Amino acid sequence: MNRVISSVGGRAPPRRKLRLPSGSHSIQELRAIVRLRKTLLDDRRAWQQRIQAVLYHQGQPAHPHLLTLDRREWLATLELSPAGRQAIGLALSMIERINEQLEPLDQQLIRYAQHQAGCRALMQHYGIGPLTAVAILSEQGDVRRFSSSRKGHSHSGLDITVFASGAKRAPGKLSRQGPPLLRWALYEAATCAARASSPDHAYYLEV
Repeated sequence: MNRVISSVGGRAPPRRKLRLPSGSHSIQELRAIVRLRKTLLDDRRAWQQRIQAVLYHQGQPAHPHLLTLDRREWLATLELSPAGRQAIGLALSMIERINEQLEPLDQQLIRYAQHQAGCRALMQHYGIGPLTAVAILSEQGDVRRFSSSRKGHSHSGLDITVFASGAKRAPGKLSRQGPPLLRWALYEAATCAARASSPDHAYYLEV
């Protein structure tokens, strides 16, 4: 994970589509857009969970990936109460609306990542795509402000804390300090990197 964090560097030239000025303000603007996108993702997930809740209370089996075409066709065939059908219809409409808002945001951030040196460096790591790279960059910032990789790691909140009292020492846990969105992005990247197709899969199994 240190290698990933240490990859962030450089500053992006101004992008006409994203309209981000240079300097530290650029990172602040980028961070605001990335956090807006994460809010939309969370909202979409919440509506999906509402659909699952309706299915549960209506005695229907739970299924993942409810937004695929075949799953939507399956939803239309279910025997639901009028209120349940209305709730699912509303949830699907809200999800569609969120997707409409997400699409231009995603395209803006992808274009930014393709032209930003730090994002391009991050994307050389397996499991990090343009949207994850932008999220890491926006929350971690320029790593040259950290005097060591350890401080950059600590900023992410993925460092292990140790609490000792007398002769007792509690097991270490993640400090969880710093930006939650940064930890989310790194977790998403690590989940992809843990796949069997990853070039570092053997190392993942060892640790």
